[in-house]
Amino acid sequence: MRTLVIDTATRACSVALFDDENVIAAAYEVIVRGHAERLLPLIAALPDNGKADRVMVNVGPGSFTGIRVGVAAAKALGLAWHIDVHGYGCLALVAAMGRSKLSEAAPIDVVMTGGHGEYFFEAFDAHGHSLAPVRSVLPAYLLSLATAKLVAGDIDPQRDDRHWLDMLPDARHWTHLRAQHPLAATPIYGRAPDAKPITHIK
Repeated sequence: MRTLVIDTATRACSVALFDDENVIAAAYEVIVRGHAERLLPLIAALPDNGKADRVMVNVGPGSFTGIRVGVAAAKALGLAWHIDVHGYGCLALVAAMGRSKLSEAAPIDVVMTGGHGEYFFEAFDAHGHSLAPVRSVLPAYLLSLATAKLVAGDIDPQRDDRHWLDMLPDARHWTHLRAQHPLAATPIYGRAPDAKPITHIK
């Protein structure tokens, strides 16, 4: 089965085309912004224009705009190709990437850039299971939450008793999540929207 993986939830933009667990072709760029302009050319540059039997997309949390770009593109391709579209978690992939670098299993905390000065945080056990839902926290509370000796993500914990793996999600490493149950292709923003609904009008 061919799988197209799309990842635009952070300042990195990446795509990968798999045949089962084998990478046919992939591309990875750190672009900060402009995912909408770069994503489709990256997919078009893949063999057969990235044509696959299913699409997997990073549903967040991460950049509001980046997540929407990736999910919208994945759903559009799913409709055009008449194939299923599923999601996977941003922090779960980073945790899996971090574990792949270890010589033996160990717990890992993932810390990623959030919004408005907050960080996304999620802790995983040595087997890759999430210990609690992802949360958006202020820096002051981060150290009280992050207890694992290993931290992965794009935020340096700046603690001598922690080993930090500087990494962003990369579609080429999606196979580390292949055995996990896929998520719905619905954005997970990780924090409440800034705009509040109007509850009453005087």
